[in-house]
Amino acid sequence: MDVDYRLAFDMAPVGLVLSRNRAMVDCNRHVCEMFGASREVLIGQSFQILYPSADEYERLGAHMEPILNAKGHYADNRIMKRANGEVFWCHVSGRALNREAPHESGIWSFEDLSAQRPVKAELTGREREVAARLLEGLTSKEIGRTLEISHRTVEIYRARLMRKYNASTAADLVHKLLEGGG
Repeated sequence: MDVDYRLAFDMAPVGLVLSRNRAMVDCNRHVCEMFGASREVLIGQSFQILYPSADEYERLGAHMEPILNAKGHYADNRIMKRANGEVFWCHVSGRALNREAPHESGIWSFEDLSAQRPVKAELTGREREVAARLLEGLTSKEIGRTLEISHRTVEIYRARLMRKYNASTAADLVHKLLEGGG
């Protein structure tokens, strides 16, 4: 059976991107639709254009590198940005083709979670990072270690999130983040 790998890549039910040094060298239709940009606009661009801020792009890249180096793959749920500036929750999963130099080349999948988890509150970059880690079930101390900030600082961000989402408990906050209410 002849398999047309280009057609399979282009028609995959999830967004797929081939990367080199954190830049997009190829992407499928689903990525273009999800991020609201043409293939011509995305190819050759840094992944940074898909992030809400340059700081989040830099911090997440630094966070992912040792994990990719050790395991060869990485996955998380994070807030990403469409070409029109709209932010949305996205499941991102990737594999380094060379674990020794994990950002050198890789393949990444993107799944839009906005239908199940809309972003309703205006959040800062750090609030988005703390929210993503809360949804992973991490404690304030674990989030602090992951983000390289004190657990007391994490608790300040969590308190801000609780105010923005009108949550009375940490469990209520997680529930509201999951449903996107606020």
